[in-house]
Amino acid sequence: MDTAKHNRTIIDQFSLQAVPFAELPAHSQEESTECVLRMADVAGAARVLDVACGPGLVACEAARYADEVVGIDITPAMIEQARKRQQDRGLANVVWKEGDVLPLPFGTGGFDCVLTRYSFHHFPDPAAVFGEMLRVCRPGGTVCVVDVFTRSPDQSERFNAMEKLRDPSHVRALSLRELTGMFETAGMCNVATDFYKVTVELEAQLASSFPNPGDADRIRDVFREDVTTGRLGVESREQDGQIHYSYPIAVIAGRKRSAPK
Repeated sequence: MDTAKHNRTIIDQFSLQAVPFAELPAHSQEESTECVLRMADVAGAARVLDVACGPGLVACEAARYADEVVGIDITPAMIEQARKRQQDRGLANVVWKEGDVLPLPFGTGGFDCVLTRYSFHHFPDPAAVFGEMLRVCRPGGTVCVVDVFTRSPDQSERFNAMEKLRDPSHVRALSLRELTGMFETAGMCNVATDFYKVTVELEAQLASSFPNPGDADRIRDVFREDVTTGRLGVESREQDGQIHYSYPIAVIAGRKRSAPK
């Protein structure tokens, strides 16, 4: 994959999505956000890094507990929304950085907690990003990855095809085994996994997305079929004439070992 071209696609998509992404209620559910902060042990961290922070939804919540939070994102419009959220909440302990996450522009071992939410499915090389997250985390600190996941090759193929139509910057949702395998391969300790769902209404989701011309109707057709077949793995159902579905989300966290395994 042409990384520079893909990064431009991300910037193009999320420049358009910045405001609707920040305002979509499903992205600010208190229960799911608290789950992420708990699993990441943000309350026990002095310095937190939010990788691909988007409009600062998690970073600004983390700032309630940590001494300092740093958020990095490649899309200027997302950083603009993050600064607005910070200002609205009167937070003085959050710093934003515009830039790529591969490599992360930070020194080794400088953060107590390194987390990312809803980003790995956009990365051509998520394992490399995970390696960078691990590098900038101090020994004994926590790394936490939160993302949608797939359950089988068939479901993965169908789900990723649909998401690629909805959001051209989508690369691939990893399987749960792939996600947890990163933590195991890195030799992390105290690895734990939790789950929640993000439920959306199809038309509201399409309104906050920017698929290519004609693809919205293709997506609607996919979901109409999925209400009957359930092959996307997102619990598609019709309620009061509207299609609702739920993204399965995994929250995986582990501690970086203080010494080599």
